Amino acid sequence: MKRTGPSNIVLRELIKELNKLSSKQKINLWKRVAKDLNRPSRIRRKVNLYKINENAKENETVIVPGKVLATGDINKKITISAFDFSERAKEKINQKGKAISIQELMKSNPKGNKVRILGW
Repeated sequence: MKRTGPSNIVLRELIKELNKLSSKQKINLWKRVAKDLNRPSRIRRKVNLYKINENAKENETVIVPGKVLATGDINKKITISAFDFSERAKEKINQKGKAISIQELMKSNPKGNKVRILGW
């Protein structure tokens, strides 16, 4: 059976926008995020807060091409961008740092300066 890509319309549009921005700005970060989001949902990244807290530095911007889950806590001031957040994860992040969508990060930082991709 031929793979058709994500069926979620919002996700398809986001992937198109990421690829367009990557070509326009000549930055591979956005192309890599689009590639990761284009993977099947069963193998798309899901990252818990404690993993982000372990690997992110103070005042850093990280992007998770997938979903952020609420296990653990954040004790650093971090900006986390992801395609999806669990409700509890968003609450925990906003207590100390900032949770934003990938679209918001693309608008506020189109060059992708000082942005790191996290996820396993």
